[in-house]
Amino acid sequence: MAWLPPNPHWRKLRMICNTQMFTTQRLDSNQDLRHQKVHELISHLHKHSQTQREVDIGMVTFVTILNLISNTIFTVDLVDIDADSVQEFKDAVRGIMDEAGRVNLADYFPLLRVIDPQQIRRRMTSHFKKLHALFDRLIEERLEYRAASPSSRRDDFLDVLLDYNNDNSFNLSRQDIRNLLVEIFSAGSDTSSSTLEWAMAELLRHPETMAKVRSELLKTLVSGQSIKESDIARLPYLQAVVKETFRLHPPVPLLIPRRAESSVEISGFTIPKHTQLLVNSWAIGRDEENWSEPLRFWPERFLGSNIDFRGRDFEFIPFGAGRRICPGMPLAIRMVHLILASMIQSFDWKLRSGMKPDDIEMDEKFGITLQMVKPLYAVPMHQPELTSAS
Repeated sequence: MAWLPPNPHWRKLRMICNTQMFTTQRLDSNQDLRHQKVHELISHLHKHSQTQREVDIGMVTFVTILNLISNTIFTVDLVDIDADSVQEFKDAVRGIMDEAGRVNLADYFPLLRVIDPQQIRRRMTSHFKKLHALFDRLIEERLEYRAASPSSRRDDFLDVLLDYNNDNSFNLSRQDIRNLLVEIFSAGSDTSSSTLEWAMAELLRHPETMAKVRSELLKTLVSGQSIKESDIARLPYLQAVVKETFRLHPPVPLLIPRRAESSVEISGFTIPKHTQLLVNSWAIGRDEENWSEPLRFWPERFLGSNIDFRGRDFEFIPFGAGRRICPGMPLAIRMVHLILASMIQSFDWKLRSGMKPDDIEMDEKFGITLQMVKPLYAVPMHQPELTSAS
């Protein structure tokens, strides 16, 4: 869906996502599921806090988001947070995103496509096969279940897709379903978990900012109350922290490429028909003409500001804009705020022994998504004044 031109097939896939998975009604109905998965994350972190063991922030948030998405689609957890399969699944997802974002000579010299000199297609095929095998098994199990119990439905996203598959007028093939699932899992899990990892890294580097977020949570929430999605609207400083993370570390630094359907002139530049355009949201978020002290992590810049990331303010477009804005944005926003607030509410965080805030490596690894070169590890410390969601 991300790579298709705006043709009828693209519109069909967008319609399915926008009306069956990311609507406000559907997201509201799944709130309890998201709260449950966050509680499971907090329970896992609580075990680490009892022994003061460090955790891989990117990994635990990846698993939480992955299982949240898998329950929305399949009504099952795909991985156990302590299982070895977690790393394998994450490597496959991240491998797809890394290879898709790599500069490929075959894109510029079509004669090289058969040769595949950088072996990009070969590696991509390997990653896709792992995910396709998993999704094919889950689809077959669901088809057998539906055949054995025609009156029983789970009413999750997979049931919706299979209904469309049975509708001859809609023309949604089994291959379409499999590819759409790969796209939702790859884009949804990797981008949100990397955003949470960047947010925690910035907060650990700026203890005063972390203290402000915790203070806001303490003042806003009733003592002993777990954070709920409905509370987010009452947490403006937390929202500002997330916005500042999106500005400095956009989930997709180069937005999904656009293609000019016709020749057009913009600001004195002629864009010929069929030109492929790359929008550098990473550079836009660091432009001195739009932002004061652009390299500084300063959430206060968003307090009292109407600037938002929903595609109306072009100086701040981490999810893109227009008809091709990320369809999963409504779910991503809910997940990122809820998980980040719960982790801060439930624990006091410290770095590895002997490590100082300035020692955190903030080097970036560019692919389709923006990753930290080195994973972020931190130790969750139980704080008695804030009750854990577990």
